[in-house]
Amino acid sequence: MIRIVIAEDQGLVLGALASLLTLEPDIEVVARAPDGLVALEAVRTLRPDLLLSDIEMPGLTGLEVAARLAQERSPTRVLIVTTFGRAGYLRRAVEAGVCGYLLKDSPADRLADAIRRVASGGRVIDPDLAATAAFAPPDPLTDRERAVLRLAQDGRSNKEIGRALELSPGTVRNYLSEAAAKLGASNRIEAGRIARNHGWL
Repeated sequence: MIRIVIAEDQGLVLGALASLLTLEPDIEVVARAPDGLVALEAVRTLRPDLLLSDIEMPGLTGLEVAARLAQERSPTRVLIVTTFGRAGYLRRAVEAGVCGYLLKDSPADRLADAIRRVASGGRVIDPDLAATAAFAPPDPLTDRERAVLRLAQDGRSNKEIGRALELSPGTVRNYLSEAAAKLGASNRIEAGRIARNHGWL
């Protein structure tokens, strides 16, 4: 049996994925996680063969979970299933050690096949997205700039961002200015929009 944890913050999608995969004779859903922090803890505790994860989730994103598992040398392989067909996300996923990347509009049988291939040591990447990523510009943001910009996109002030990341408001302002300059944006809102559209946020 292929033991998997599913991480997805939308309850209906989480339930649908679990129900769908339970029908497969060789796949066992051992846990469902509504956010990245719960997913990380479930993988650490249950040590499944595979984590099936969305990207955008509360707490930690799917890519952040994958990166932490890679740092911990976890044997659990990660397959991302997302609506975000952006080259930047794919590049970051590969850098985070993800073994598979599919879009949510993929056929159900393709998802089950991808789980089997990734669990057995293979890699599965949406072919159209892989072709697009090959010619996409590189991500210019540092991890810190990305974290600050992501919180700014949530409408937080420099002081609130600083408190969350243990930075001074002045340092937050500098990171936001550097990110905007790199992206050719006139302000933090435009910088966030550009970064998100490229999959860099």
